[in-house]
Amino acid sequence: MATEVALARRDAPVRGGRHLGFAKALVHEMPHTLAALASGALSEWRATLIVRESACLDVEDRRTLDAELCADPDRLEGMGDARVAAAAKAIAYRLDPHSVVERAAKAEEERTVTIRPAPDTMTYLTALLPMAQGVSVYAALRREADTRFDGRSRGQVMADTLVERVTGRAAAVPTPVAVNLVLTDETLLGGDNAPADVGGYGPIPAAVARGLVFGAASDKESRATLRRLYAHPRSGALVAMESRSRLFPRGLAAFIELRDQRCRTPYCDAPIRHRDHARPWAEGGSTTAANGHGSCEGCNYAKEARGWSVSTEVDENGSHTARFITPTGKGYRSAAPPRAPTIDVRELEVRIGVAIARHAA
Repeated sequence: MATEVALARRDAPVRGGRHLGFAKALVHEMPHTLAALASGALSEWRATLIVRESACLDVEDRRTLDAELCADPDRLEGMGDARVAAAAKAIAYRLDPHSVVERAAKAEEERTVTIRPAPDTMTYLTALLPMAQGVSVYAALRREADTRFDGRSRGQVMADTLVERVTGRAAAVPTPVAVNLVLTDETLLGGDNAPADVGGYGPIPAAVARGLVFGAASDKESRATLRRLYAHPRSGALVAMESRSRLFPRGLAAFIELRDQRCRTPYCDAPIRHRDHARPWAEGGSTTAANGHGSCEGCNYAKEARGWSVSTEVDENGSHTARFITPTGKGYRSAAPPRAPTIDVRELEVRIGVAIARHAA
């Protein structure tokens, strides 16, 4: 149900549970917050903040918080996100301090590091840490920045110091890269400007890609791995690979991940964790690139529930499309992301690429 709710909202499936839990809390436990949302006194996000801050309370205390904060819409007048969240948190702590402290302790188990693309070939690297550790890391970076007077800004010194301390390499030293080329050799050598693709990030300018490769290749302490991926002569779609095994061999699994880039469930941008069959192996599905698709862990388990079905097709240009049918009969389509502009590949190259791929599988 949660996944279907997310798809109906054109949202990532992982958010379906949040939408469903949010709606249940408002309807069954927080009528004043729901009324404030319906009247426009609260935005959806501020209502979400109130629901989130009260999640650790029992039903009776949650209703008390709901009435105290939202029964009078005038109290909400002029309150921004931070003030709404702070007010809800203060009431929750007063009603049940033990549960609030317990939730904070449990939150430490969710510490993690994530990465997502930023504009202009930059990247957001985010660490979710316990408050004390996060503040100490930031303070250490600031102290380092306060001692440097070499023309770099404070932010630049902090970023460079983070890279140096985590990787053990100076920020200016070329980084080892593995390049999966789905573009013409002329692009690599400077004769063309078609963009390149970086796994987990997306397209980058040809000049930036050349800089990564040549910088790594020229550094004796670094290694650059160059892999040429053969593609459909007309569309640029990666060619098929297959295996007689029930499990996807390492080479074929890597191929699917390079083709799909992210979870293939519609609206889900999560990294690929599973490479699985669209038509199950037990039902006669083949272990091929055509019948395979990449998905995150949650989406792969969700499609195993009763009533779900997934089918795939590859058109005459080699483009791979997956169709998802939910238990309620709704259908959604997801195409593998387009690669760089169509490349010129000779038929002999394609045959060689397919032969190599099958041998690796």
